Amino acid sequence: MKVIHYDQVELEPVYADGAEGAQIRWLIAQKDGAPNFALRMFEVAPEGHTPYHQHNWEHELYVLSGKGVLVTERGETPFLKDDVMYVDPNMMHEFKNTGTETLKFLCIIPHEQPIIKKTVNPFADETANNC
Repeated sequence: MKVIHYDQVELEPVYADGAEGAQIRWLIAQKDGAPNFALRMFEVAPEGHTPYHQHNWEHELYVLSGKGVLVTERGETPFLKDDVMYVDPNMMHEFKNTGTETLKFLCIIPHEQPIIKKTVNPFADETANNC
């Protein structure tokens, strides 16, 4: 279990080639014991952007503040605060801040190698005392 204010999680630069003015907070990650997904918060400065890239997993996003465009092979799709986005696996994509304030969005992705948790209940395969 983890309960923490988001600003207590380190804000780190996005070091990927092609990123400019983009930072990330790993709000919930494997280091927290999350077995399947990571919850990240991106903060992108005005005129900044994430790298134009692709990978094998999907993105699910929620825009907290600011405005921008999602750049894909299909062109640029504008988005605003409170919009949600889904980016398909293997789709080239980039998030650009087109506003004057910091663009902030939550992004959920699956871990590349999920943690397999073992059951600690010794009666997992049986019923014990009508439980």
